Amino acid sequence: MERNSSDEEEDHRNLIPQNDTRDNAINLRRENEHQSVRANGGGRSPRSAFQIDEFASRAGNRWKISLNKRYVVGAVSLTLFLGVLFLFTDTRRFFSVDLSTFQLDPLSSRVKESELRALYLLRQQQLALVSLLNRTLVDQSANFNSSNAIGTSLVIDNVKAALVNQISINKEIEEVLLSPHRTGNYSSTGSGLDSISGSYYDDARCRKVDQKLLDRKTIEWKPRSDKFLFAICLSGQMSNHLICLEKHMFFAALLDRVLVIPSPKFDYQYDRVIDIDRINTCLGRTVVVSFDQFKEIDKKNNAHIDRFICYFSSPQPCYVDEEHIKKLKGLGISIGGKLEAPWSEDIKKPTKRTSQEVVEKFKSDDGVIAIGDLFYADMEQDLVMQPGGPIKHKCKTLIEPSRLILVTAQRFIQTFLGKNFISLHLRRHGFLKFCNAKSPSCFYPIPQAADCISRMVERANAPVIYLSTDAAESETGLLQSLVVVDGKVVPLVKRPPRNSAEKWDSLLYRHGIEDDSQVDAMLDKTICAMSSVFIGASGSTFTEDILRLRKDWGTSSMCDEYLCRGEEPNFIAENE
Repeated sequence: MERNSSDEEEDHRNLIPQNDTRDNAINLRRENEHQSVRANGGGRSPRSAFQIDEFASRAGNRWKISLNKRYVVGAVSLTLFLGVLFLFTDTRRFFSVDLSTFQLDPLSSRVKESELRALYLLRQQQLALVSLLNRTLVDQSANFNSSNAIGTSLVIDNVKAALVNQISINKEIEEVLLSPHRTGNYSSTGSGLDSISGSYYDDARCRKVDQKLLDRKTIEWKPRSDKFLFAICLSGQMSNHLICLEKHMFFAALLDRVLVIPSPKFDYQYDRVIDIDRINTCLGRTVVVSFDQFKEIDKKNNAHIDRFICYFSSPQPCYVDEEHIKKLKGLGISIGGKLEAPWSEDIKKPTKRTSQEVVEKFKSDDGVIAIGDLFYADMEQDLVMQPGGPIKHKCKTLIEPSRLILVTAQRFIQTFLGKNFISLHLRRHGFLKFCNAKSPSCFYPIPQAADCISRMVERANAPVIYLSTDAAESETGLLQSLVVVDGKVVPLVKRPPRNSAEKWDSLLYRHGIEDDSQVDAMLDKTICAMSSVFIGASGSTFTEDILRLRKDWGTSSMCDEYLCRGEEPNFIAENE
C-alpha cells in the first residue's frame, strides 16, 4: 500500500531527537513550505519565515522550563538526602580531622608577654638570692675561728637553708613556665643562670670546703740518720693511736729525729692499715722506720732507749705501767734511767704549748729517746690541724689508709653507693654513759637522731646513707624506718657479710686480712672520708680521724657536722 505524505512526515518527526532544537526548526520549515506550495499551487507563502521563528522560540522556552524543573527537583532531593544523613548517621566519623599535625599556639600574645615578664622577674630574684647565699658563705668563713663560732655558724646555716629553699622554689617555678615553650631535646644545663643553678642546687649547697692550701705553713723534716724517736701511744683504741702517731711525727720533725713505729707486739699492727713506706716517699727521704728496721740499724746499741720522757706527768706518767715495761723488755729493748716528765702537765687540763717549748724541753743528744703519750697534747693547733698536717711533703696527707683498703673502699662505693651519698658514724656502744657525763649530752634518742638525719638528707639531696655503727640491730632497724624524706624511706647501707659472689672485697680476702677488726675499722673510715657529706659522733676519736682524712683529702663539705649539732637530747636519763 502506498503511504501518503502526511504519514511519512509523522514518522519522520518521531525519529528526530527531542533535544535537537535546530533540526526540529529545519524540519518544520520544510513542512510548512510543502504545505504552502500545495495550497498555493506551488507559490511561496510570505508568512512562512515568521511562523518558523515563532515555533522555534516556543520550542526553546519549553526546553528551558523543562531544564529548570529538573534542577529544582534535584536540589530538593539532595537537600532531603543530606538531612536524613545528618539525622540518622554519626557525621563526626566523616568530618573528623586530626589536627595534631598542625602546630597551633593556644597562648595569646598577652599571655606570652606575661610569662616572659614572670621569667625575667624570677631570674632577677634568683640572682639576688644566690648573691646573698655567697655573702653568707663568706661570713661563715670569716667567723669560723671567732669565740662564738658555733652560734654564728648555726645562724648562718639556717639562713643558708632558707635561701637554698627559696632558690629551689624559684627554679621550680621557672621550669613550669618554660615547659610549654620547649621543643625537641631539652637540657637543663647551660650557661648563664643555669650554670649558677647547677653549682648551687645539689652538691653546691653542701659544696667542698676551700682548704686554702696556699696559706699553709709547714716545717721541714730532715732527721739525722743516727737519732731516733720511739713513739709511745697507749691511750684508747686505734683512732687515738693514729692521732698520737701524727703528733709524734711533728715532734720528730722539731727534734730532727727518725720516728720508730712500735712493734705490733707492743702496739697495733700499723702496717696492716697504713702504708709506712709511703710516708718516706712523700718526703723524699727516710723519716720513718719499722721496729724491725730500727733493731737492725741499732744493733751495736742492742736497741737501747737512752731516755724515756713523758709529756704528761699525771695522773700517770706516759700511761706506762709495769706491764708495758715488761712488754718492751720482752722485745729486747733496754731502758736507761726512769720515766721523767719535763714539766707538770695534767691530762684533764692540758696546757697550750708552743714549738719552741717542745724543743727546749725535749731536745737531747741521746741517740734514742722515747716520748709518750701525745694523744692529749695541746700544742700549735693552728699548725697541727692544717690540711695535710704541719710537715712539708708532696702528698695530700702522711697518714692514710693502705692501698688495699683504699681500693676496696672505692670498689664498695662503686658497687653500693655511687658518687653522691651521706656517711653517718653512729656511736652507741658504751656511749650512753660517756655522753651523759658531758654537758650537754651527745647521746640522742633514735627518733630524734632520725629527724636530724632526715633534715641533712633533704639539705644534701643525697639518695643513700652509708652507716658505720656499733649499734644493735634493734636500734638500726628503728632508725631505718624513721629516716624518711618526701614520703620515701632513705636506705641505710652497711657493709654486708662476706659473700663469694661479691668481688668488691676480693683484695682483702686474697691478702688474708678480711677478718681483721682494725682493717674493718679503717675501711669504714675510708668510705666515710669519701662521702659527699659526713655526719659524725661528737666526742668520738673515730669521727675525728674521719674529719682529718676529709680535710686532708679535700672532701670536707660545708654540710659536715656532728649528729644533731646545736640540739640537746629531748630526754636524758638520770645518773646512777
